[in-house]
Amino acid sequence: MSILENTVNFVKKQLENAESGHDWFHIERVYKNALLIAKEETCNLEVVQLAALLHDIADSKFHDGDESIGPKVARDFLTKENVAEATISHVVAIIENISFKGGNFEKKFSSKELDIVQDADRLDAIGAIGIARTFNYGGFKNRAIYNPEILPNLSMTKEEYKNSTAPTINHFYEKLLLLKDKMNTKTGKKIAQKRHNFMELYLEQFYNEWNGIV
Repeated sequence: MSILENTVNFVKKQLENAESGHDWFHIERVYKNALLIAKEETCNLEVVQLAALLHDIADSKFHDGDESIGPKVARDFLTKENVAEATISHVVAIIENISFKGGNFEKKFSSKELDIVQDADRLDAIGAIGIARTFNYGGFKNRAIYNPEILPNLSMTKEEYKNSTAPTINHFYEKLLLLKDKMNTKTGKKIAQKRHNFMELYLEQFYNEWNGIV
């Protein structure tokens, strides 16, 4: 089998019991988004494909905040598959730098391939699926849906963001609505705008229903 086929099988096995917002289907959507964006960019397609497939192989949210596990698992797997070291290092660097981390995180690495995979991942965090994933994770963490007395915090540190227990609606303002302006690629920006508009419409309807407005 090819390296891509082996990677798909490995990721499916690793994530078979994952929370449904970070499961194989999330990976598959990000992979498809990455391929769509890559069509319009000059890039190393193999790096994009492998990074998209492995970017959430061990999300720190589900490993006590440990951000080293994902890159290590990815490196170990790719090494066993005899992938070239330059490719492994690039994929690992993407995994280490792809996360939002509260929006106040300065990337230590940059490449066109990171731009593509980061956009692909962020697209799955917004729009209709992004909304579903947000409330699914909020329920998973037993968070309130909304509390008007708890305001969004737009100046959180990376650690505050990771440890936040705020209501799920706050996450729209602390992350989701910010992503449109953080997209890297032309294709990513175009798709993000459409999904951003849908989220704004959703929030308008949410507040109308919350406040008893027809």
